[in-house]
Amino acid sequence: MYSRRDLLKNVAAIAAGVSAAAVSRSALAAIPEAVIQTSPNTMGPLQPNNGRDYNPVVTLNGWTLPWRMNQGIKEFHLVAEPVLREIAPGMTAHLWGYNGQSPGPTIEVVEGDRVRIFVTNKLPEHTSVHWHGQRLPNGMDGVSGLTQKAIAPGKTYVYEFVARRPGTFMYHPHADEMVQMAMGMMGFWVTHPKEPHPHIAEVDRDFVFLLNAYDIDPGSYTPKIMTMLDFNLWTWNSRAFPGIDPLVVRTNDKVRIRVGNLTMTNHPIHLHGHEFTVTGTDGGPTPPGSRWPEVTADIAVGQMRQLEFVADEAGDWAFHCHKSHHTMNAMGHDLPNMIGVDHSGLTKKIQTLVPEYMVMGERGMADMTEMAMPLPDNTLPMMTGDGPFGSVEMGGMFSILKVRDNQPANNYQDPGWFEHPAGTVASEWQGGELAHPERNGNSGGQSMPLKHQHQHNIEMKVRKPTSHDGH
Repeated sequence: MYSRRDLLKNVAAIAAGVSAAAVSRSALAAIPEAVIQTSPNTMGPLQPNNGRDYNPVVTLNGWTLPWRMNQGIKEFHLVAEPVLREIAPGMTAHLWGYNGQSPGPTIEVVEGDRVRIFVTNKLPEHTSVHWHGQRLPNGMDGVSGLTQKAIAPGKTYVYEFVARRPGTFMYHPHADEMVQMAMGMMGFWVTHPKEPHPHIAEVDRDFVFLLNAYDIDPGSYTPKIMTMLDFNLWTWNSRAFPGIDPLVVRTNDKVRIRVGNLTMTNHPIHLHGHEFTVTGTDGGPTPPGSRWPEVTADIAVGQMRQLEFVADEAGDWAFHCHKSHHTMNAMGHDLPNMIGVDHSGLTKKIQTLVPEYMVMGERGMADMTEMAMPLPDNTLPMMTGDGPFGSVEMGGMFSILKVRDNQPANNYQDPGWFEHPAGTVASEWQGGELAHPERNGNSGGQSMPLKHQHQHNIEMKVRKPTSHDGH
């Protein structure tokens, strides 16, 4: 994670937010320089230094794309290209993305901005960019063959339109979409309101990330592109736990989290310790009268959900997809259930043939987190991550909301593990022997006794069909 000081160093390094006054007329007539970023860390918010002001977002394990102002038009440069993305320490994937990363950088504008996006194609095949959820001229919608010619390799196309409504949107190809999205081509777009909006609250921390998924065989680097549902890596912004950064906030901060889903299935996103409301979709902000408290929001394919809450409970709170297989890494789907199977003597016999063989699943799968099981190169343990009390036994779509009383504003640096007040941690019972649990043995195991317990011999008269043999 990066603090504001770290962010300023990175902004200087990548020449972010170049102002029009600093650019010559000849330079303004050319395509803006493409900014490339390859760090997998979360970059702090990119404060606008030209154009209209707004409260910027923080992209989890990502960054915001700089722009330049050219005669009142906000200009960006996206480069579609092959990228290397670290999924988590120990595993790197060969993906396709934008400007050095998958997903690509977040684009931030203000309602009413005229936006010009140059898209350069450095892929081995043609592409396009669809601006998911935007109101724009039909010829700018980015569907190759339908609304434009595809962008051939080596070519640059330009999209230009007005950001007509505030909200949270996405961008992705609409050309060979199955391949290109399976390879990681996607990104976030945020349009901030130009003035106070009755349905859009001011917040202290504003996070964004995309749900995506890959099928990468252990030991390999490139995703399979024909997988429909059985993915083995479920990721947030192409990162799997423990590679996903925590969401760091100050106690009593008003927090907004914008989550977009470009996987092949739905994801029930669950937050511990707090209730939130869904305050927006990719269709726009939701009216306050339509909101209700939740702790889990289901996000379907192609949808965005905007979650808001007050972080009023200090601690390290789990934040994850509630599909249990989506919080695991490098999963195989053909493993039998071995719980209760007696392996006595079998392990030594098998080890004469396979020296590194280990028993798996005899008592459940938790033992795998403690085994030093050899793994193929470039893959991740199925369950991993160490916390202050031992193994977290998670992977995939899992992170931590870290709420701290003393976290400075605009500082997103990881504060370390939460220091629990005395007497507030669950612990082993140290008292006397517990009484044997009393069970109800008079009602057949039912929680409510039968009304007529002793009437066992009741004659039942059944009318049988007189025709239709075989029923």
